[in-house]
Amino acid sequence: MTGPPVETNFGPMLGGDGRPGQLWAMLPRELAAVFRPRLLDVADEVLREIQRTIPDYARPLDGPFGKALRTGVQAAILQFIDRIATSGPVPEERRQVFVGLGVHELAQGRNLDVLQAAYRVGARVTWRRMAEVGTRAGVPSATLCLLAEAIFAYIDELSALSIEGHAAAQARAAGALERRRRRLLDLLLADPPSPSRMVQEAATAAEWPLPHRLVAVALDGPADVTGLDALEDLEDGTPRLLLPAPADRRALTAALAGQRAAVGPPVPPRQAARSLATAQEALRLVGAVLPDEPLTWCEDHLATLWLRKEPFLVTEVSRRRLAPLTALTPKQYSRLAHTLLAWLETCGNVREVADRLAIHPQTVRARAQELEALFADHLRRPDDRFEMILALRATLT
Repeated sequence: MTGPPVETNFGPMLGGDGRPGQLWAMLPRELAAVFRPRLLDVADEVLREIQRTIPDYARPLDGPFGKALRTGVQAAILQFIDRIATSGPVPEERRQVFVGLGVHELAQGRNLDVLQAAYRVGARVTWRRMAEVGTRAGVPSATLCLLAEAIFAYIDELSALSIEGHAAAQARAAGALERRRRRLLDLLLADPPSPSRMVQEAATAAEWPLPHRLVAVALDGPADVTGLDALEDLEDGTPRLLLPAPADRRALTAALAGQRAAVGPPVPPRQAARSLATAQEALRLVGAVLPDEPLTWCEDHLATLWLRKEPFLVTEVSRRRLAPLTALTPKQYSRLAHTLLAWLETCGNVREVADRLAIHPQTVRARAQELEALFADHLRRPDDRFEMILALRATLT
C-alpha cells in the first residue's frame, strides 16, 4: 500500500559535509509519524541478525547481557525516531544506555570492535526496513537518501557514547588496580614481613601472582618502566620496583636503559624488603666502591656488599691477616695486595694471575716468592686464605 508523498522542505542542501546538525534539521518531522507504528518489530529483527552474524553475541538473550543488548537496540530505534520528530539531542537517560553498553563490553573483557560491529548490523537492518516502509509511504528518494545518511551519522554518535563509557570504565579499573598493586607492594616491603595470608589475598586482588622468587630494583629517579610486569612506586624520593626474578637479564637491562639502577638479589616474596635494602645500598656505593655502571646487579657483588655491612669486623680481619704488608710503601702494598688476591682466587695459577694483572708470568713468580716470604704457611691454611680474600676484597674495592 502506498500513501501520499511526504512533503519535504530541504532548504540549503547538505553540501556533502555530513554535519549531523544539518541532517536532523533537513529531515521532515512528519517522517516520525510514518515510521513509528511500522518499526515496533524491528528491534527483534535487529537482535536476530546481530546474533546470526556476530559470534560473541550468539548466545541466549537472558540475564544482564540479554537485557542490556535488548534495551540498547530498542532505545536506539526509538531515539532515532524521536530525533526525527524533534531534532533534539539524546536525552540523558537514553544516553546512559549507550554509555553503559561500553562499560559492559569492558566488563566482558572485550574492546569495542564487537559492539561497533553490532551497531553497524543494527543500522543496516533498520535502514533496510525504513527504506521499505518509506517507499510504500511515497517518501521521495532524495529524502530516503538523507535518511540513510542520518542513520549512519546517528550510529557514529552512539559509538562515541559507548567509547566514552568504555574509556571511563577502563580508567576507573586501571586506577583501582593501581591502588591494589601499591598496597601489595607495601605489604611485601613491610618490616617485619606481613602475614602470608594477607599478602596472598592482596596479590589475588592486584592480579599479580606471587612469583617463587622476586627482585627489588632501586632507581635513582623516576623512570619509564612500561612493559615490565612490576609493582612500582615511582612517586617518592626512593623509586623502587618489585618484579619476578628474571631468567634472562637482557629484558630488564633493556627496560631500564638510560636509567641508573640497582637490582637486588633474588629472594622469596617474604624477603622482598631485604632485596630492596641491598639494592638501595648498592646504588649508594656505585662509583665509590662498586663499578660505575648504569645498571648494577647485586648478585655480582654480594661479597663486597656483605663486607660493607660490618666495617669493624672487616678492619679486624684486615689487621690480622694483612699485617705482613703494613711495613711496605703504599706502592709496594698495592702491587703485592692485588697479586695476593689474584693468587688466592686462582689457586696459584701463574698464567691466570698474569692475565688478570696484565703482567709477565715471570713477574708473577717473583712476586709469589715475596708473598711466600711474608706470609709463609698462612698461604696454605684454608681458614687463613679465606679471611685474606675477604680482607683484600674489602680493602681493594
